Amino acid sequence: MQQTFTIRKFVPDDLQSVMQINRVCLPENYTDFFFVDLHQRFPETFIIAEEGGKAAGYIMCRIEVGLSNYGFGGLIRKGHVVSIAVLPQSRRKGIAQALINRALEGMEYYKAKQCFLEVRVTNEAGISLYKKLGFEVTRTVNGYYSDGEDAYVMTKRIP
Repeated sequence: MQQTFTIRKFVPDDLQSVMQINRVCLPENYTDFFFVDLHQRFPETFIIAEEGGKAAGYIMCRIEVGLSNYGFGGLIRKGHVVSIAVLPQSRRKGIAQALINRALEGMEYYKAKQCFLEVRVTNEAGISLYKKLGFEVTRTVNGYYSDGEDAYVMTKRIP
């Protein structure tokens, strides 16, 4: 399959495009400050997919310090996928997978030992993709989303 997109780091000029993708794809919307703050703090893990010269998807992450989701001792650095979205017309082309893989590389740069994300329990396409990429469900958070839906926390070790 011919790859129709490119992957690159977010730049401030992308803000309106990213906010638009967020509004189209997700019920959880963030302030412009939230996007800019994550970019300033963790630029290696805020990634854009472009198709035809326009933003078609994004992933933004932060690095947190906390206990391992696998129960081995002590505090570790963890990459947290805060938000990932791909426009409906750009789906099923490998964009989400490419975004995650590039963000995982960014997490390695920040010395994270694992990555985690929350996903709606009804998001079968997302869950399937994350499992294919080596994530596993480590717990369920009841009522995580503003509409009351539960979320799976899915985790992957970063080598």
